[in-house]
Amino acid sequence: MGIETILLLLAIAFGFYMAWSIGANDVANAMGTSVGSGALTIKRAVILAAILEFSGAFFVGTHVSETIRKGIISPEVFANTPMDLVFGMIGALLAAAIWLQIATYFGWPVSTTHSIVGSVIGFGAVVGGFHSVEWGKVASIVASWVVSPLLSGSIAFIIFSILRRRIYFQDNPIRAAKKIVPPLVFTVFIILTLALVFKGLKNLHLDLGFGEAFGIAVIVGFIAAVISHFLVRNINELPEEEVVEEKQPASVVKSLQSAIKHLTRVVQNARGGLKLEADRILSELKTVNDTANLQVQVERSSAEFKTVQRIFVYLQILSAAFVAFAHGANDVANAVGPLAAVVSILNTGLVTMKAQVPLWILGMGGVGIIIGLATWGWRVMETIGKKITELTPTRGFAAEFAAATTIVIASKLGLPISTTHTLVGGVLGVGLARGIGALNLRTITDIIISWVITIPVGAAGAILFYYILKGIFG
Repeated sequence: MGIETILLLLAIAFGFYMAWSIGANDVANAMGTSVGSGALTIKRAVILAAILEFSGAFFVGTHVSETIRKGIISPEVFANTPMDLVFGMIGALLAAAIWLQIATYFGWPVSTTHSIVGSVIGFGAVVGGFHSVEWGKVASIVASWVVSPLLSGSIAFIIFSILRRRIYFQDNPIRAAKKIVPPLVFTVFIILTLALVFKGLKNLHLDLGFGEAFGIAVIVGFIAAVISHFLVRNINELPEEEVVEEKQPASVVKSLQSAIKHLTRVVQNARGGLKLEADRILSELKTVNDTANLQVQVERSSAEFKTVQRIFVYLQILSAAFVAFAHGANDVANAVGPLAAVVSILNTGLVTMKAQVPLWILGMGGVGIIIGLATWGWRVMETIGKKITELTPTRGFAAEFAAATTIVIASKLGLPISTTHTLVGGVLGVGLARGIGALNLRTITDIIISWVITIPVGAAGAILFYYILKGIFG
């Protein structure tokens, strides 16, 4: 067996391993909120994501990949030593895949794009020197650690706050939901259609301008809104006698807590009889507040609350499905791109700017993603869906919709984003809408640390494996 054949088999094995790691870590992000909120069971989430991710990867995944992902290092560095690029790419695939598996084991959602980019930086800097690295592009990737979660989190915070005010703080939440759902569906379908065109279908080179794409999105949104109007119209409002009589909106508790804070200040500063009277009122007010708190809990378990949540189950699953399809179409390139570069060099002996991606490689990447999701995907799903903050279908929808909106905005403005960071930011946003106490700060700290070390860990691993491969086959 020749050296080229051995290297090809290694590249295929590590490419499949990378695809498995992408499925186990990255794909779980798209479905994590749906599982955490109870909209989908893990089994159904895996089946839905498997179909959509594979469809995105195989049917609209990139058929022409950059030799060096994201243009971090110029391929000309390897023009005279093409085998160095082969050793480097195989080493990068292995290093990135191992780091993703470690992160998945601990349930850390990290960016697969950043993993492979870090690996490429590592061996590229060793072969071509630090000056060969496009540090400006590296800086833009680092900027995405802030841009992605901040933008998505802000949008999720606003969306969830509006939904709480317009639906759950109303006297009749079901009636309020029936009014707001059609215009909400109209907006959702516009955003999801644009996300599909700009991210999920960009490899088809449809070359649609923003105006054309927006026109199509408006038509799709209008049709969806009309359908949703007829669907929600048939939802029965509960008879008055079935509505929990003691139900209190959350705004009542918020106002009572504010009154308690002000009255406490009065008690501290007042003197004599006024102080005693204010103290008595404060004691009674605290009792009223405790009662109201219990009645808000009644609201959350009421039939009204559950009926409204069921409406958002469908919107959340729909949003997650769009994100999963777009992810499969794009991020499969992190596994198949380096593999395609190796295959191209071994066949031609030349280093080119672009490399063709054969269908069998796309298919292999899609299958690897599915197997990774089915075997280890639950680990990251649990972190996204349960360990950052408590999710309901409404909160999960707000997070997913914010992620899709961020993808559209960033694609239009050319901002660097990470799907992983975007989704985590969305979940943080809906958590913050309920106060900092609703967030698990320890989990968030672990996630942020894992983001920061992804690039240097990938770089160190790729350098190690590059030298090992070069020592064996060079």
